[in-house]
Amino acid sequence: MIIALFPNANKKLAEETARNVSKFLIGHGVTVVAEEDVFPIDGIKPLSDVSPHEINFCISMGGDGTILRLIHQHPSIHAPILAINLGSLGFMADIPIDAIIPSLENLLKGNYRIQSRIVMDGYSPAGNRFAVNDIVIHRASNPCLIDLAIYVDNQYLNTFSADGIILSTPSGSTAYSLAAGGPILTPELDAFVLTPICPHTISNKPIVLLPKTELRIEYISAHAPLEVTYDGFSTDFISSGESVRITRSKRVFRLVTMPNHDYFSTLRTKLDWKGKLR
Repeated sequence: MIIALFPNANKKLAEETARNVSKFLIGHGVTVVAEEDVFPIDGIKPLSDVSPHEINFCISMGGDGTILRLIHQHPSIHAPILAINLGSLGFMADIPIDAIIPSLENLLKGNYRIQSRIVMDGYSPAGNRFAVNDIVIHRASNPCLIDLAIYVDNQYLNTFSADGIILSTPSGSTAYSLAAGGPILTPELDAFVLTPICPHTISNKPIVLLPKTELRIEYISAHAPLEVTYDGFSTDFISSGESVRITRSKRVFRLVTMPNHDYFSTLRTKLDWKGKLR
């Protein structure tokens, strides 16, 4: 078995966690690899020594952003991801530090579930990209609201006058979309969420759409170019009269979940839900 480690070096406990995880895995006969710039750890081989297709699992150590960085910097690796949370707000990275060893034991015993989540592809004059969480179309340097015409399978939906819009997967529904007033979708739903950012008309509300549709967002204001950002990692620009097309990707995002995984408990904890007022 080959497992790739992806610790976030900016996290306080990343090095210690990576050393403990690698020691445990190597002690159980696992080949452990990591990026060449990761702090030196005895027994770990360079990631470049193995083919991406030989990797059985990835272990992310950080937060949700660490998972997204892993996927975008290594798009040829399709192995399921076990995500250890070294931060605070993490909906995908939900394995706490005190559950690392039991989780690794379950992983090696095959006592886990793999959750498949949808991914989006975006097509614009600037290029083709993918997003696990969201594609954000934003007014960028424009000091005023911009007009975006939305089409669903070439049928006109609406024109939003807003700071922009967010197209989100269920994975990303707890990220920027939630902050902008969008709904929370359970991770394995097949759906997209379209959420306007600060719309001029309060009747402009988020809408949930089937991912089998093609969404086309046309920039119809005669202003400066807009930003199109994919998971916060890649940014393109489109000019007035240009469009972005968004479809469901053939790629999927696979997350390893443990037997005691409880998504709703994660929501309650991360969003600080208290239940009834007392």
